[in-house]
This record gives sequence, structure tokens and C-alpha cells, in this order.
Amino acid sequence: MKPFSYLSAPDVGTALRTIADGDDVMFLAGGTNLVDLVRAGIEHPATVVDITRLPLTGIEELPGGTIRVGALVTNSGLAADPLIRTRYPVLAQAILLGASAQLRNMATVGGNLLQRTRCMYFYDETSACNKRAPGSGCDAIGGFSRGSAVLGASEHCIATHPSDMAVALVMLDAVVEVESVRGVRRVPVADFHRLPGDTPHVETVLAADELITAIELPPVPVAAHSRYRKVRDRASYAFALVSVAAALAVEDGVVSEVRLALGGVGTKPWRAARAEHALLGRPATEEAFRRAAEAELAAAVGGPQNTFKIELAQRTIVATLRQLTDGSAA
Repeated sequence: MKPFSYLSAPDVGTALRTIADGDDVMFLAGGTNLVDLVRAGIEHPATVVDITRLPLTGIEELPGGTIRVGALVTNSGLAADPLIRTRYPVLAQAILLGASAQLRNMATVGGNLLQRTRCMYFYDETSACNKRAPGSGCDAIGGFSRGSAVLGASEHCIATHPSDMAVALVMLDAVVEVESVRGVRRVPVADFHRLPGDTPHVETVLAADELITAIELPPVPVAAHSRYRKVRDRASYAFALVSVAAALAVEDGVVSEVRLALGGVGTKPWRAARAEHALLGRPATEEAFRRAAEAELAAAVGGPQNTFKIELAQRTIVATLRQLTDGSAA
């Protein structure tokens, strides 16, 4: 491990000035991903700024009904909050289906969004990985790719984004608040993560000198009737092969509002806009659900080992919507 300097920031201003004035400065919150990256020699910070003392741990309702979540709120704390459990059950469910209880107790909301998109080759220094070493190639292409993406991949990277929480946030139209010495800006979660293209090592739109300070959840009444379904190889501590975040409202047998997002199949949390469009105003039937799922996955491209994900995603969308229609989302 490369030696690094350590600073515990007493306030947001100090943290922002430190990262603005230095090279290779990284923020440390829960550390559940960063510590692994440093130990593996993938990240080499010259300075680590501990931000755990910053006053970013609150969950509050703003005028108008928006819920503001501090970036240092733990995953466990967010999932247990009564406002979240009541208004956004899909988010609480997604968090509780991610990682282990020990990691959820340490991991933060901001850190969860910033965890690296990765596959098994990412941590293997003997393998080619454009995320770890830009320009080196991608051994997952033509290698072991069972868990790889079928949506949004490129010839440079086929890794899937690992966050369950981010899938729910995309479905909820959440917004990320980021701050630097230059000021504050707000980015929709749907636009926060980048497709790999030819620069897969650049995973978000966050600038090097910016800090996530909060997540804002807008009022989404339909989210009270929502669900997160995750399909994985084992029931504990495994990334999704496919996951679906869904909210549904049906009036007189017709879909009046629907929101869908997918995990485990895309190189970023994937808003299923085509499926939403195909469902809105249509009868809430299993046939309609199936056609919408097929429309969303029509552009999917799989390889010999992960083509099964396309049908699995379609079936998972249908099953999740059927469960919401049956009124068994609680």
C-alpha cells in the first residue's frame, strides 16, 4: 500500500478546500469500497480526507414534501427511517437486499452512489481491465461474463453497476446535491452515472473537487405502492443478476402511472423508459406487462454466458408488476 496523508475534516469548507488545493485527494466516509480499492492497489490517494465528522447525517422533510437525505446517512439508517419506509418502500427494500448488515451499518448514501462499477477482472491485477488500467483491454469480453451487462455496454467494458439503492433512486427521480469551492449544483441520479463508451474508468459526472452532500427525494405518491425485486445466485451478499424497482397505479383496470428501473443488466442504473411508455394507458394485464418488458430489452445484447439475463429481466419485470397489481407489494 502506498503511504498517504490523513486529515479529519472538521467542516465542509475544510474538506472542499483540501481537495481543491491538492492532487490525488480522496474522501473517506464509510470506507466499505475505498478501503478495498486502496488495499488492492487500485486507488493511490496522496491524501485521504475523513469526512465522517461533517454534519451530513440528517433526514428531513422540506416544504413541498421533498425528503432531503444527508450524504453521510448510513444505508441501514435510511432503510429504517419511517418516512422512507412509508413513502418509498422500494428504496428501503433495495437497501436491505444489498450487501450484508455489517456493511449497511457502515456504508453511506453518498458512498453507495460512488462505489466502482466492476466485474471479477477489476480486482485481478494480472487481467486486462480498462477501468483499472485505461487502454489495457477488457478480459471480461470473451472471458467469464455471466454477470456482465446486456444494456449500455461498449467494446471497452461490460461490467454492471452494483448498487441496489441507486436503481431505486433512479426510479424515484432522486437528485444528487454536490458541492465544491465553486458552489453547489444538483444532478438527477439518472444522469449521475455515465455509460462506459471509450472511457469506462470515468464512471460519474462528479468533478474531482466535488463532494456529494445530499440526496433529495421528490414527492412521488405512486411510490407508496412500490416494490424492489432482486434475483441473485445466493440469498445473501451477492450482486443482482437482475433487479427491478417498480411502482404502479391502476385505475379501472388501466395503468395510470408506472415507474420502472433495472439493476444487474446495465452498465449504470437503468431507467426502463421504453417499458414505462409501453404500459402507460394500457390494460394492467400480464400480456401488457410482457410486451412492455420485451420492448425494454429489445436493444439488449448478450454473449454466450449472459444472454439468459435478457429473458430473466423480462420475467422479473412481469413478476414484479403482477405482484403490484395483485396488491401484494407490502
